[in-house]
Amino acid sequence: MNRAVIIFSFFIFYFAHSPRSLASDIVWHGFGAQGIIQSSDSNFINDTGDASLRLTEVGLNTSYRINQKLRVSAQGMYINGGNRFDEGLRLDYLFLDYQLLNTQSWNVNAHLGRYKNYHWLYSATRDVPHTMPSIVLPQSSYFDAFRDVSLGSDGISLTAQHLNGLGEWDVRWSYGSSHIKYEQTENLMSQLATGELDHDFDTQFSVSFTPLGSGLSLGMSLLRTDFSYKPGDNDVFIKGKAKLGRVMLSLSYSAEYWDINAEAMSEKTEFKGFFRDGRDADSISEGLYVQGRVFVHPDVTLLARFDTFDANRDDRNGTKFQQNSGDTIPAYFAYRDQLTLGASWDFSANWRVRAEYHKIAGRARLAPVFIPDTVINDSKYWDIWALQIIYWF
Repeated sequence: MNRAVIIFSFFIFYFAHSPRSLASDIVWHGFGAQGIIQSSDSNFINDTGDASLRLTEVGLNTSYRINQKLRVSAQGMYINGGNRFDEGLRLDYLFLDYQLLNTQSWNVNAHLGRYKNYHWLYSATRDVPHTMPSIVLPQSSYFDAFRDVSLGSDGISLTAQHLNGLGEWDVRWSYGSSHIKYEQTENLMSQLATGELDHDFDTQFSVSFTPLGSGLSLGMSLLRTDFSYKPGDNDVFIKGKAKLGRVMLSLSYSAEYWDINAEAMSEKTEFKGFFRDGRDADSISEGLYVQGRVFVHPDVTLLARFDTFDANRDDRNGTKFQQNSGDTIPAYFAYRDQLTLGASWDFSANWRVRAEYHKIAGRARLAPVFIPDTVINDSKYWDIWALQIIYWF
């Protein structure tokens, strides 16, 4: 069992068997979600393209305030998303939250441990299904194969909120690294990768501004992260390092009966080694999504989203990509344009049902990335539909 899950289990056992005055101060929340999903002519969910029940999430999170300045928070969950994630238990976060400063205009906190990523619009809520806008998030910014790595890291995070005459400012910084399981290495690289992929470090900085009384929020985040690879026996890859830098801009606007959210990102990736053929895999990828929701009733929400991603901004149609592969990988693996329509209904207290449909052109952001599955993904166009029921407490 993963060490993180053992720690989480010990944490629960300790507080559950503590004196009543201690245990009564613990705040618990949980959720469960089950659905059915199909991605025909694609390995996004499974290798057959059949409808699947592998759309399961069950989680429990808790926090305990030790004193006025110190709090501990944790969440463990089981997830089964088909080929999107590696199935099983994981500890999403476990950190100490220490309040460094609390005044009328400033609030500053430090998170130590397995902290959460608060830098992107949905990075801190993608682990709880009823807080996400849809079953499948926009893949240009929230690539499912990197779910565990991008959710948070082991290290330190600082968050600060400042209120002045202009509005509210949120400033965040974090530094850490994540353990990458072999299943995640396969998702990114290929089943032909027999070695070990390490996440050397991840540092992020972000700032967002919300003018007073406007309903508008503007944000920017910066990311720098490094990976290294140690090949295994009979490996198709060689020893190497990868450096990734991302700049992301975000916009949110909330009105009484509708809202709009958008994020645009530019991501530069540099490789040294990795590929036996010595190919130049350095590139700058770009992505953008624009999402709108309409609240037609307090319990009913409609959603529409356009999401686009190009693996190389200098080769948006994938022509060079196909040529560099010796015509073995089609050009449509270099881009992805996705239209999503969805609806949700809160039919009872703490119960929600969701349905959505995705029409997609292009096969970028499918796992594995380095050596794509060109047999199953044999056409430019494909789709996804999903239905899910969620309960939370």
